Amino acid sequence: MRELLRKNIAELKPYSCARNDFTGEAEVYLDANENWQDFVGKVDANRYPDPLSVQVRKAIEEKLGLPFANTLLGNGSDELIDNLLRCFCNPGKDSILLMPPTYGAYRVFADINDVLVEQVPLTPDFAIDFPSLEAFLFQEKASRKSGGRLKLLFICSPNNPSGNAFSLDQIERVCSLFDGLTVVDEAYYDFSNKPSAVSLLDRFPNLVVLRTLSKCWALASARVGIAIASEEIIAVFRSMKYPYNIGSPSQKLALKALKEADAVLQGLAQIKEERTRLGTELAKLSCVKHVFPSDANFFLVRVTDANALYHYLADRGIIVRNRSKEMHCQSCLRITVGSRTENDKLLAALAAYEEC
Repeated sequence: MRELLRKNIAELKPYSCARNDFTGEAEVYLDANENWQDFVGKVDANRYPDPLSVQVRKAIEEKLGLPFANTLLGNGSDELIDNLLRCFCNPGKDSILLMPPTYGAYRVFADINDVLVEQVPLTPDFAIDFPSLEAFLFQEKASRKSGGRLKLLFICSPNNPSGNAFSLDQIERVCSLFDGLTVVDEAYYDFSNKPSAVSLLDRFPNLVVLRTLSKCWALASARVGIAIASEEIIAVFRSMKYPYNIGSPSQKLALKALKEADAVLQGLAQIKEERTRLGTELAKLSCVKHVFPSDANFFLVRVTDANALYHYLADRGIIVRNRSKEMHCQSCLRITVGSRTENDKLLAALAAYEEC
């Protein structure tokens, strides 16, 4: 890992905020230059949050089985993706590898950090193209210059926007092929029946897995992402993250949600049930050409005219995502699995569209 790290990050002397120096409970806090007055009620908004989110990470270990020592929280997974680029990629020199179509933020953060983006597209049916991937990695390694190299490879599983998850064998194969950091983004993992890449961490120190409480745990506004990696990588993340990156309200919401794990699992079962029903009903419509199989809480749907259908639905107050400009996604809409009522409104609108 030291070889992959940017030199300035490896040598970084991290900032230590006031709450790094003291953990636990005290009667009087005079260490962080806070205002002792609370103008918005008894919510401790005037106090800085726990910089390491200790209680939330303990609850994550208990409820999700993710080891406390191997986790760090981010302001959504987006902060963690950005931090990976900032930790490992030298601007203007190093590169990352994407397999499009995939989550668009990877490229955006790479552009912001002045990091080159390489691509080995998925096949038209959204599988990893291993012959092309192996050829690319072999060529990249053979042609490396002292100035820069390929540092990160991103796998979104289940993939956004296609919805399919990759098998553990496939992810293991990628980790074996690549001598940089393989990042597996499991934002939609809870909706899939495939095992998590977390089980590979003991064998592959060059693996980072990302999770989030935004999707299955219904905390999109709280912005709580989870990085799971070796203790060495977690220590690097901790050294360079913003001192107080997860606010107290978000930490409290996360703890409350994690205490309601049984209710969350019941809700997850309902979403999966609705996913089956919605997929079946969508496939019956003549304006739908193909419903791609999904391991997530959404469908990628190829339709007769994505632009016309998108605007038709928007005019009726139903918002879906037009993904037609993405690779292999010509005339495709991405449709979230909503509540039964929301899905019925969507299906009724699509039936009415066919009658126009």
